[in-house]
Amino acid sequence: MFATGIENSYPTIGKNRVRIDQMEKCKHYEFWRKDFELLEDIGVSCLRYGPPIHHTWLGPGRYDWSFADATYAELKERDIIVISDLCHFGVPDWIQNFQNPDFPELFARYAKDFAMRFPWVQLYTPINEMFICATFSAAYGWWNEQGTTDLTFVTALKHIVKANVLAMHAILEVRPDAIFIQSESSEYFHAESPSAIQHAETMNVRRFLSLDLNYGRRVDSEMYEFLMDNGMTRKEYHFFMDNHRKHHCIMGNDYYITNEHRVSADGMTRAAGEVFGYDEITMQYYERYLLPVMHTETNFLQGPLGNEAVDWLWKEWANVLRIRNKGVPIVGFTWYSLIDQMDWDTALREENGNVNALGLFDMDRKIRPVGLAYKKLIDDWCKVLPTQSVCLKVPVVPPKFYKTPWWEHNRLKAIEDLYSNTDAPANTNA
Repeated sequence: MFATGIENSYPTIGKNRVRIDQMEKCKHYEFWRKDFELLEDIGVSCLRYGPPIHHTWLGPGRYDWSFADATYAELKERDIIVISDLCHFGVPDWIQNFQNPDFPELFARYAKDFAMRFPWVQLYTPINEMFICATFSAAYGWWNEQGTTDLTFVTALKHIVKANVLAMHAILEVRPDAIFIQSESSEYFHAESPSAIQHAETMNVRRFLSLDLNYGRRVDSEMYEFLMDNGMTRKEYHFFMDNHRKHHCIMGNDYYITNEHRVSADGMTRAAGEVFGYDEITMQYYERYLLPVMHTETNFLQGPLGNEAVDWLWKEWANVLRIRNKGVPIVGFTWYSLIDQMDWDTALREENGNVNALGLFDMDRKIRPVGLAYKKLIDDWCKVLPTQSVCLKVPVVPPKFYKTPWWEHNRLKAIEDLYSNTDAPANTNA
């Protein structure tokens, strides 16, 4: 699947008084029909997309579906395969933030009600980049609750991942053949000196926490102590071991030039640039979880030469082909996002109005060189790549096949597979 996305981050900053809504800043509310037309212009048939949660989810069981109804109807009409991104770095004001212990159960109801309203949607990212969301919100102090302690980080992490797991259960009640593409940042920490090795090793284990819990993999002993020392109970931990839905998942790995870090002797980090690259780091994640993989995010600034993003696209695609040729079941690639973004140069911590030239199209919806390169890449490789992954038991169902006899046959098989696996013990070694 060749994909892109509409950037829909919406964290709060400034003591929760300012909402950074990327759909608003990038004019998607105004030009959403045009944005969907652009997908066809470059040959993309898969879109990472979700309604703005802070406008849609008004309270427990209360919604304003007007924007979602309009946009999803258009996507269905265009037969776009949607990876529905339900929570992207923020929550509605009435939830407050990720420290709220009621968030997981409330979000599961929201996810189920969304699935009931749009039953033709099969692919989901319930909560985007869970590790990054917890880190930026509750460890770095940048977004939402702006926490800076291990306690606030663990609290946010356990609530976010539990919400993700419960949402999977809730969606499967409506759509038993649902597939969850868990977009998560692929990180690596390099020690600058021998005295930095211990810090780097700890960070390189901690980076797996969200996916370990999400996929029911027993965490390393150091991380178990870390979780227990900072507010997670044994009951909460065993919830993750016993309730995962790993067999419905594709692991989404995001990679940017900022994903690798240099660690100094005092434990401080700074950007390392591209050292290992996507293929090496993704292999580390794949060997840990043994799941089909999708490259779910990357981008690069179009610089003064005009070809910087084009070169990065080529490099990322070369990485995808390399791990595919090694036998990793990789099923998709994503340039994120369709349109330029705003203020990501300060990680959305400041509202400066800076346009970041990261999109396939600029803010005026004019194609960038990387957009032309991606269009050619899709056209060239669609002619030679397999048309369907052999890794997935449940095939992706395009919207136009929803409720057809072919869909009904595969749906019933998915139900049988779901119930045959309901009581299976968690695979904690995979």
